[in-house]
Amino acid sequence: MKIIILNGPNLNLLGKREPDVYGNTSFESYFESLKSNYPAIELSYFQSNIEGELIDKIQEVGFSYDGIILNAAAYTHTSVGIGDAIKAITTPVIEVHISNTFARESFRHQSYIAPNANGIIMGFGLKSYELALRSFL
Repeated sequence: MKIIILNGPNLNLLGKREPDVYGNTSFESYFESLKSNYPAIELSYFQSNIEGELIDKIQEVGFSYDGIILNAAAYTHTSVGIGDAIKAITTPVIEVHISNTFARESFRHQSYIAPNANGIIMGFGLKSYELALRSFL
């Protein structure tokens, strides 16, 4: 099974950025533990602060991978392009958020990803990624 985790803008700062919201663990550290806990899964990771790079990666893997776990971060609420890219592919996508976006600012209540995703997991911290991964098993 081949799964990719795609992270959007500012998630490269996990462990440093707003620890009260996002925790103290870097994503790289979390990703290594996730890989060791699921050795039978070919798990890869891509992060970009650039919307077009995320769209390019979705198109690149969207017909050959078994699943995409996508935390588009702020692009969730603004990017029709990422939503359209997900609609165009055949690989199932789970939308993930570390925080509960509905408990935050009202502009975070809109998702351009959700209408085209197979499901949404949010509010469980970094554990949200593992819950998404388990949904593919």
